[in-house]
Amino acid sequence: MDALDLFWHLANFALPAVGVGALTAALCKLFWRKSLARHAWFTLAWQASAAGLAVLVAGLVITGHDGRMVTYAGLVIACAIVPWLKAAK
Repeated sequence: MDALDLFWHLANFALPAVGVGALTAALCKLFWRKSLARHAWFTLAWQASAAGLAVLVAGLVITGHDGRMVTYAGLVIACAIVPWLKAAK
């Protein structure tokens, strides 16, 4: 595997976390404007993406495989918890 293949492999590994994190932040800012008004969209998006990426890495380490459904379920839950905690403050 050369450097370009490694880059695309890692980018495709992280893309679900970034996509779900950005979508979660956008939907939360749309539906819960008042409770999340003081938090920027970008802040919510990168924090949800970081939580999702941590879950993907943990799922890879625990199961030994990438792309397990339980890992993706954990990704969705982790990305949902971040804005929920921000709105609860």
